[in-house]
Amino acid sequence: MAAPPRRHAALDRRIAGLAIPALGALVAEPLFLATDTALVGHLGAAPLAGLGIASTVLQTAIGLLIFLAYATTPTVARRLGAGDEAGAVRAGIDGLWLALGVGAVLAVAGVTLGPLAVTAFGPEPEVAAQADTYLRISCLGLPAMLLVIAATGLFRGMQDTRTPLVIAIAGFGANAVLNAALIYGAGWGIAGSAVGTVLAQTGMALACAVIAIRTTRRLGASLRPGLRGVSSSAVAGGWLLLRTASLRTALVATTVVATGAGTTTLAATQVLLTLYFAVALALDALAIAGQALVGHGLGADRVDDVRATLRRLLFWGLVASVALGALLAAVSPVLGAVFTSDPVVLAAIPPGLLVLAASLPIGAVVFVLDGVLIGAGDARYLAWTGILNLAVYLPLLWWASTAPGGAAAVAAIQAAFCIGFLAARAVTLALRARGTAWMVTGA
Repeated sequence: MAAPPRRHAALDRRIAGLAIPALGALVAEPLFLATDTALVGHLGAAPLAGLGIASTVLQTAIGLLIFLAYATTPTVARRLGAGDEAGAVRAGIDGLWLALGVGAVLAVAGVTLGPLAVTAFGPEPEVAAQADTYLRISCLGLPAMLLVIAATGLFRGMQDTRTPLVIAIAGFGANAVLNAALIYGAGWGIAGSAVGTVLAQTGMALACAVIAIRTTRRLGASLRPGLRGVSSSAVAGGWLLLRTASLRTALVATTVVATGAGTTTLAATQVLLTLYFAVALALDALAIAGQALVGHGLGADRVDDVRATLRRLLFWGLVASVALGALLAAVSPVLGAVFTSDPVVLAAIPPGLLVLAASLPIGAVVFVLDGVLIGAGDARYLAWTGILNLAVYLPLLWWASTAPGGAAAVAAIQAAFCIGFLAARAVTLALRARGTAWMVTGA
């Protein structure tokens, strides 16, 4: 039996109250990358292609550690739903300490081993030099970025997505101003883009830390790192790490294939992947609402509410994806000019953009169901099916690599990733969500 309209309205308000503010925080990093891409793109094809390689390495490192938020959110939400507010905050604080430790290690490794990572893509010398410059500087911002991710997980679990929104807006504004001033005003080129982003990320991390400390003191929880809590956060994120590793492997493989097809294909693919993260991941705001609401509902032992939440999230995800897809298709002939002035790259972007627009409804289903299962703590299933999805995608990517260069290669790569890979994920997620094995209740 369908839920009464009044219940739908109340649930929709809860979803909107979490999803709309989460949207700004969720797309903060893609917007950082979009700003960098737009400003660096007008320096030429080599800097833009170099940014594509460096950003892939950085996004892989950050993406693999997204469990700092995704493992924290359901844990905090479950404890909050069970009535343990102080315990919920303490779980989030342990996640912040883990983020700082991991970020420091990654920063050192990135600065030291960055050139090896760039070389692995096999770029032309000029492209490699640009990528190396951006990557070495940007790695210094990893501790701050991971702290922001972990703090965001804490805030979301506490049913607060407005605080990350405010911090994201301030950080995005600072990033845009600093990048423009340092790239063109100071004449630092791609190095100025990296420095500006690191400074903006550091400011965001300081803001998150101040708010988290105030909340902890208000509830009387400890700010000291608890070995048991930090270890639990790391173990709980292990399955999510494996799940995310399969996603990042798919993205790295996509960039490798684009690199092999030439600078033009790589530059155009970089623009399209930037738009994918900035637009398609905007749909993931609904998944963030799902993580918080499902974790809270299962913690409070309200299974019927969890099932109703799932249905409404899918409905709104499909509505939003169709609207966004139509908008992308309408602006596809001119949108590329925002990111580059190279005529050859510009000509290769529109076909791939149409493929991206058509794939958004599939993406909406994937993001919503992924968020719901993460909120339920069903990370083991997500990890194993992630490996299966990757096994489906790699042959499709090989097929795309056989396409002729230019627009045909760009469109083929987008079809393999945005349609083939996402469809495989949608099938495995839907099979799980139809059952009840993932609905484990309690704190």
